[in-house]
Amino acid sequence: MSEVYVVDAVRTAVGKRNGGLADVHPVDLGASIIRSIMDRVSIDPEKIDDVIFGGVESIGGQAGNIARTSWLAAGYPESVPGVTVDRQCGSSQQALHFGAQAILSGTAEFIVAGGVQNMSQIPLGAAMTVGNEFGFKTPLSGSKRWRERYGDQEVSQFRGAELIAKKWDISRESMEAWALRSHQRARAAIDEGRFVDEIAAVEGFMVDEGPRETSMEKMAVLSPLVEHGRLTAATSSQIADGASAVLLASEAAVVRHSLRPRARIHHFSVRGDDPIFMLSAPIRATRHALERVGMSIDDIDLVEINEAFAPVVLAWIKDLGADPDKVNVNGGAIALGHPLAATGTKLFTTMLNELERRGGRFALETICEGGGTANVTIIERI
Repeated sequence: MSEVYVVDAVRTAVGKRNGGLADVHPVDLGASIIRSIMDRVSIDPEKIDDVIFGGVESIGGQAGNIARTSWLAAGYPESVPGVTVDRQCGSSQQALHFGAQAILSGTAEFIVAGGVQNMSQIPLGAAMTVGNEFGFKTPLSGSKRWRERYGDQEVSQFRGAELIAKKWDISRESMEAWALRSHQRARAAIDEGRFVDEIAAVEGFMVDEGPRETSMEKMAVLSPLVEHGRLTAATSSQIADGASAVLLASEAAVVRHSLRPRARIHHFSVRGDDPIFMLSAPIRATRHALERVGMSIDDIDLVEINEAFAPVVLAWIKDLGADPDKVNVNGGAIALGHPLAATGTKLFTTMLNELERRGGRFALETICEGGGTANVTIIERI
């Protein structure tokens, strides 16, 4: 069977809301990361078969197929196409999966997969703000078929996170302890220069802005996001801006161009779960992926799971019996931010670099997504 190889991966530093990337047009942000990935390899840009980017809230500067416009804005050949996909928070991870599928099918040799998001300019929910003008209060309001199956109950990530915390009996204190660990790990990673090789400068911006000094005492006084809830802003991912990209190649292309890939894609899949819980799907998706490849969680040397909310990660660890010391070892989205469509290949980039740094063999990435789905990617270091 043919293989899919990871030639290289890169990300921007993550800017906090109204921070270092806030004024960069989304297309320019996408163009910057595409130039960065292409500058790292010695191949003719004409050889790229497709540019597949994740896109969430595709309005304004993020509309119009940002994969294509970013490639063109980067100054590369008009003959190379681009497509933008939306699997919510896992959009760029799905872009990578689609790229891998194209290579395995034999229809592509080189794919640039990634994502871009400027949440400072276009905030989460902006598409629904526009939708209100056309009579839609929520994406599901007015759907008879949805109401027949799920009723009129609230469908939101905040409710889903609270339901997860309750079902898996995760206390506010344990969530805050994980959040504190996330900040501590992220600050240590920055101080020790662990991110330097994976970050490309955008207008001189080079350092993640999210991590901060905090404490259990500071977090304890925050009000919950919902009345009588367990979640607070401290145990939630940060609004952020950023971009990321991965270059995938076929086995034949690697040989023909004398490339030295960094990893191979061992497995990729996606599964669904209860859309009301919404964020619990990484558990089912991870179990499915491990079963498909005949592995256990103990075979995995490193894990990146998106910290959309602390209970997502803690429920996953609890249910899978995973070692927390292998999970988000350089901090997660609670500390570093969650630039939506860029997060999938951002986490992938960090995971690849850390796997190499540790000399490990296998690493796993998973992300919870709106609608109750989750992607899983397993890579093997070469």
